[in-house]
Amino acid sequence: MKLINAIRMGGAEVLPLVEGGKGISISNGISSGNWAFTGGVGTFSAVNADSFDANGRRIPQVYHGRTRRERHEELVSYAIQGALTQARRAYDLARGKGRIHANILWEMGAAERIITEVLEQAKGIVNGITCGAGMPYRLSEIAARFNVYYYPIVSSARAFNALWKRAYCKAASLLGGVVYEDPWLAGGHNGLSNSEDPTKPEDPFPRVLALRKLMREFGLHDTPIIMAGGVWWLEEWQDWIDNPDLAPMAFQFGTRPLLTKESPIGDAWKERLRTLQEGDVFLNRFSPTGFYSSAVNNGFIQELRDRSDRQVAYTTEVIGEHVAQYGVGPRKRVVYLTPADLERARRWEAQGFTEALRTPDSTLVFVSPEKAREILADQVACMGCLSQCRFSNWEQQDPDYSTGKRPDPRSFCIQKTLQSIAHESDESAALERNLMFSGHNAFRFAKDPYYSNGFIPTVKQLVERILTGR
Repeated sequence: MKLINAIRMGGAEVLPLVEGGKGISISNGISSGNWAFTGGVGTFSAVNADSFDANGRRIPQVYHGRTRRERHEELVSYAIQGALTQARRAYDLARGKGRIHANILWEMGAAERIITEVLEQAKGIVNGITCGAGMPYRLSEIAARFNVYYYPIVSSARAFNALWKRAYCKAASLLGGVVYEDPWLAGGHNGLSNSEDPTKPEDPFPRVLALRKLMREFGLHDTPIIMAGGVWWLEEWQDWIDNPDLAPMAFQFGTRPLLTKESPIGDAWKERLRTLQEGDVFLNRFSPTGFYSSAVNNGFIQELRDRSDRQVAYTTEVIGEHVAQYGVGPRKRVVYLTPADLERARRWEAQGFTEALRTPDSTLVFVSPEKAREILADQVACMGCLSQCRFSNWEQQDPDYSTGKRPDPRSFCIQKTLQSIAHESDESAALERNLMFSGHNAFRFAKDPYYSNGFIPTVKQLVERILTGR
């Protein structure tokens, strides 16, 4: 394999190996600090990260506000303190080596407020901001204010073109790199556009080549592109390394750092990674963000799939074939189904799915009374963790702080489940009842001989292994 040489990124010479940021306490200061200490780029998640009291005990993120707006302010406070905690831990562990990046989601609630306050209080500690999940036009403005480098995550040249022309051209010197995230292979939220088929993956090389050609048009000849999603062995990317058509290139690893000694996920989660098979990671659109996302097809995802399958269209008056009366809710307000759908609804009721919940698309989904109570409780407890949430209809802009749409019971409270799996993943049962984000290459843990006999490397050992090509 070709040798991996250091490249210039973010104002420093670093190994072109980047730890991908994974939200809510999955990439923390310990994992990212140790990665940076190897000479690469460590990325901690600034999305509702953990903070600790004076005795080193984790502070549970419990909400006391009576309104969603009050709880939202509590969430912002937790997020700032957690991100600062993880930034300082990473900085201390890196000991001046590599680079430390903070990963944020542009569509998380109060993203600008949070990252601005973190950078204000952590001057000289965070070297860069990595940001995706949306179109972060104001990212360059924030970076320029604090003189830090910024790294937008895009899935196409078209997306970067829009960002550059609208905003980034004004802060070109601080553009540390552009992360190309493969929308078919990356874990977590994916940047598939409406014109792309989720069932037909495209070769990343032509897409990244198009991105590099565009960047050269903008004078960004030496600005690195960071390939993210689907990277496992560098041997498989030899045609990319030192390729004059693409260079300079770096490679981001999101899934492999999960299985390290320093990874904060629980032992049950680490063991589960060893058993995944090809196809076990499911590209779905259940997320309350509205984006596609990749997650392990466990009990949590299967329940969402089943819930969505138990769905029929309704009308509020007789239209076409919608002539069969059906009573919805405690007051049994009449809506109209087709006779065939009424028969399906009766079958679901006989199976115990007796609660019909309205969706924003004029459909009904049928769930058990217990699940209906859980959905309603989660919607009522919303703390505004997203800028917009289709599950709860929260919207962070006043005056109404609402999307104006009906909450969607086909989705879920993402804050609740990600906090749960982050802090309960020592229990096998928690892996079935929660969202378990993963890249599509996670099945390779079971096939890669490096992990045989239960071996779990340190971050240092993993980076050394990657540098061999494997």
